[in-house]
Amino acid sequence: MEEILQSLLRGEIDINTAKQKLDVLQIKKIGDVAKLDVNRARRTGAPEAILAQDKETEDVCRLSLAMAEASGYALITRAKDSDLAALERSVPEGYELEINRQARTCILKRQGYIFAQTGRIGVLAAGTADIGVAEEVITTARVMGCEVVKAFDVGVAGIHRLYEPLTEMLEQGVSAIVVIAGMDAVLPIVVSSHVSVPVIGVPTSVGYGMGKDGVAGLLTMLQTCSPGLAVVNIDNGFGAGVFASLIARQAKKI
Repeated sequence: MEEILQSLLRGEIDINTAKQKLDVLQIKKIGDVAKLDVNRARRTGAPEAILAQDKETEDVCRLSLAMAEASGYALITRAKDSDLAALERSVPEGYELEINRQARTCILKRQGYIFAQTGRIGVLAAGTADIGVAEEVITTARVMGCEVVKAFDVGVAGIHRLYEPLTEMLEQGVSAIVVIAGMDAVLPIVVSSHVSVPVIGVPTSVGYGMGKDGVAGLLTMLQTCSPGLAVVNIDNGFGAGVFASLIARQAKKI
């Protein structure tokens, strides 16, 4: 990038040529498999995650190694057991792999790579069946430099369990709270009615019969009459982690 800008200053290239060259730097082509947006985190604040779901294990490894080489780290989500095993076997010298099996995520990064601290968020999971999605939120927030205050199994079936961790989060100055819930998915609505920080609701596919793999919970959250609640898609821990971390990053600038 510096070489391109210096060439522009010296008059060796025009501005259109400089723009074309800078655009090329944004993309790393991996054979015929994918085109990685290696500068997305710098440009938008949100990392490009490698979604392993429905990808061949060989391709997941190739993409992860290329992203880690280009950016210093790679975040892999929805990883299968075969992906994790292959990544463990293929970690190059000078790199390390951090696996979170509950979240089905892993981080491949250069040894000593540090994620810059950008803020603090809270993460609440209604039930133990929601912990996997909650852990995906936490892994994503960590990559984005957010400290996480978390509490699990605090759903509305025993609402008294909620108030102590919620109080702790507010006392620690979280900038946003992600609330993960399946079944009737009422917990995010309850939380948003008690706090003055933004709340992000994540419906999960946990539930019986007419729950329709999380559709009932999603509709419940969308129909809330409690303001201050934004809702992401079913089981979308990554999206919720990004959204909350961006809020925290902006809050830290104020």
